[in-house]
Amino acid sequence: MANVSIKFNGKEFLLSCEDGQEEHLEELLIHINQKFNDLKNELGNLGENKLLLITAVKVMDEYHETKKKVEQKKDELRDLSNKFRELKSLIFDYRDKKEEEINQLNENHHKLKNEIEANQKNYEKLIDEATEEISTFVEKANLENLS
Repeated sequence: MANVSIKFNGKEFLLSCEDGQEEHLEELLIHINQKFNDLKNELGNLGENKLLLITAVKVMDEYHETKKKVEQKKDELRDLSNKFRELKSLIFDYRDKKEEEINQLNENHHKLKNEIEANQKNYEKLIDEATEEISTFVEKANLENLS
């Protein structure tokens, strides 16, 4: 334990604190002393006990207001986190839907390509058959004309 000597309202006090916390304790006491002196200047000398009580009430009021603000910010952060999670979920759902659509389009493209290739083969077969029939017809006609 460390000891810190401070001066408050013109009096010396020796306070103990955890090792390494001396500077923090001094900072806190500077703020308390400043509040005490501000109230003393504002309200006059009401007596040390009453001024100490009013100082403590003001410090606690500030503490509670700060605590409320921290809780409010925590709630806001929690709400933002929930909204972020919802947005993230929507993004992933959208991505999954689009991937599914792309896969469906690729499948349809593949089917269409196969259908076109099959139709092309059928068309070529029909042309070959028609060419063969025309050739046969022409040959028969030539043979009939010759005879």
